[in-house]
Amino acid sequence: QVQLVQSGGGSVQAGGSLKLSCRASGYTYSIDIACMGWFRQAPGKEREGVAVIRSDGTTMYVDSAQYRFTISKDNAKNTLYLQINSLKPADTAMYYCAADPARWYDCSPKAEFPFWGQGTQVTVSS
Repeated sequence: QVQLVQSGGGSVQAGGSLKLSCRASGYTYSIDIACMGWFRQAPGKEREGVAVIRSDGTTMYVDSAQYRFTISKDNAKNTLYLQINSLKPADTAMYYCAADPARWYDCSPKAEFPFWGQGTQVTVSS
């Protein structure tokens, strides 16, 4: 079992930045979690993947998140991060972190994850 507790988020103006955090527990070290990722769900839309990071530090982003989003991990703190810069109103969504201790080879923003954080709201005003 992996427990994920999110923090960060909030309301910002367009052009601003936010850093979301997701602390993992239930595993000895987050480095042992093969695949972790960030997802988001905008009002009235399906949840979509944003980015993932493998335990070796390899990252993968969806095309729309390629330049403004940065996924990272601090293994010492067992914490996953998502830095979002140049925020746009279209980034308004509930953001979720996710983890899969066993998914290595197909760690992808399109994968299904078994463990999820509680979600954190990001609201961007124009």
